[in-house]
Amino acid sequence: MSDLYELTVDVALRAGRLSGPEVAELRWHVGLADGAVPEAGGRRIVAAFPVVVVDDLGVPTVLDDPHPVLGGPDGIALRIGGESATGLAPIAGGGWALTVRRELHPDQFDEVGELLVWLAARVEDAHTGPDGSVVLGRLRFIEDTEARPLAFRDGRVQWPDREAG
Repeated sequence: MSDLYELTVDVALRAGRLSGPEVAELRWHVGLADGAVPEAGGRRIVAAFPVVVVDDLGVPTVLDDPHPVLGGPDGIALRIGGESATGLAPIAGGGWALTVRRELHPDQFDEVGELLVWLAARVEDAHTGPDGSVVLGRLRFIEDTEARPLAFRDGRVQWPDREAG
C-alpha cells in the first residue's frame, strides 16, 4: 500500500495581484526558476522551512532549509502514472495561468498548504464558489480512480482525505 497522492492545481491568478518578486518566488516554488533560493527575509509565500538537525553531541538545532514545495522534475510520474508537469504563463490582459501536477506525500501537506493559501488570495473570481470557498485543484489518493476537489475554505485548505477522518 502506498500513501501518495496526485495533486493537480489549475488556477488563473488575477492581474495586478502578483509583484515581480512574488512571480519569481512562485516560479521557484513550482520548479520553473533557475538561480538562487529566495532570501529568508524576502520570502512571501512560504516564509520558513524549519528542520531539526542533531549534532555529534546530540544537541538539536533548528535550521532553515528552503526548497521548492511543488518543485521537482517534469516528466513521467512513475508512482501515480501520467506526467508530472508545471506551467506558469502570462494571460492576455494581465494575470497568470498556473498548472501543476505532482506526486504528493501527506508529510508535504502543511508546506504545500501554505502555498495554496497564498494562491487562494490571488485567484480569479471564477474559482470562488457561492459559499466563499476557492477551488484550487484536485487531489486523488493513488489507489482511487477519482480525484476530489481541493478547496480553501474557512481560512484553511480542506484536504479531502483529512476531512473524512
